[in-house]
Amino acid sequence: MPVLALVSAVLVVAFEQIVQWRYGASGIVGLLLLTIGIKAKSPSVSSVGAVVLALLVAGPAL
Repeated sequence: MPVLALVSAVLVVAFEQIVQWRYGASGIVGLLLLTIGIKAKSPSVSSVGAVVLALLVAGPAL
């Protein structure tokens, strides 16, 4: 079980670093809002986080 927890923690940190590298601070804020909303079972907070991430992924329309 400790190995599974360690692998899970490494994957979460790696994913956060990729999001920060790709989308900057606003990507981390969106991911944080999404995570907090899911853990707190708050649909409004998780929706705001999901919208922030969706806007970052979509990018500006050229």
